[in-house]
Amino acid sequence: MPTRRKFTSQLAAMAALGTTPMRNAHSQGTQLARILVGFPPGGATDAVARRLAEKLRGSYANTVVVENKPGAAMQISISALKDSAPDGNTLLLSPTAPFSVYPFTYRKLPYVAEDVAPVSSICSFAFGFAVGPAVPASVRGIKDYIAWCKANPTHANFGSPAAGSTPHLLGILLSKLSNTELTHVGYRGDAPGLQDLMGGQVSAYSSTVGSFLPHLKSGRLRLIAVSGNGRNAFVPDVPTYREQGYAITATESFGLFLPGRTSQDIVRRAAAYVQPVLAQGEMIAALGDVGMTAKPSTPQALADLIKADTEEWRRLIKLVGFTAES
Repeated sequence: MPTRRKFTSQLAAMAALGTTPMRNAHSQGTQLARILVGFPPGGATDAVARRLAEKLRGSYANTVVVENKPGAAMQISISALKDSAPDGNTLLLSPTAPFSVYPFTYRKLPYVAEDVAPVSSICSFAFGFAVGPAVPASVRGIKDYIAWCKANPTHANFGSPAAGSTPHLLGILLSKLSNTELTHVGYRGDAPGLQDLMGGQVSAYSSTVGSFLPHLKSGRLRLIAVSGNGRNAFVPDVPTYREQGYAITATESFGLFLPGRTSQDIVRRAAAYVQPVLAQGEMIAALGDVGMTAKPSTPQALADLIKADTEEWRRLIKLVGFTAES
């Protein structure tokens, strides 16, 4: 729950940006704004976008809607942002991976980093690895899963929400470190992938921790590893990859972006609207429901985060020899 001190710090951050939110949407001239999402409805990204749109409605714009543009590992949604007018009315909610990972995993992308303007980090999150009913109930950890895959090579597969994504990369890294051939199955978002996992069509699935949370109590899937440096606060009973003997550590962030040609004045104003929203207790709780931790930032801080992640992923991807076709 945010304290008065935390809220004051948010206002100080906005002052550092050199701007404060305008009194209402009419003064900004914005009647309708849209937040693009590169995944289908029903997943964690969509849930975060809809809650953010709800909180910005009536302030950033009179109406804020979420527009789902799934497919091609977010290339469709990013291209749509790139081609939008730089007037502040079209934003994109996206993991940072399309800008820090995909340049090294895809042979060609329809965008470059300069085609988007970072506004604010929204939240941070870790990844998880789960198995479904296609795998025996005796499989309770990563080493159990690897042993089962070696004994059942025709079923040694895992899904992810997109080819070339960070969850895909982590699954391939597990394959390399365990010296086990794991076949990747790429989906257009978590909703269809998790449906296949719980239906037994795919043996395992790699995605964000939050994607698995709604299904854990049902027993239709079992989360057997998380990717953080330590135990995840949302699933403290699940061991990390490292605890189980595999050097896999990764966290990522969601960011909010405007078209790259957007003026810095509009970018700063957008950030000033978003930051106090992320300090609200209701928003913090909503992000927690999908396994994410609120993490507002300045536009420059998000740009710096992507730059640092890019260098780290460049090194790891080269080491592993990973591509979207892996």
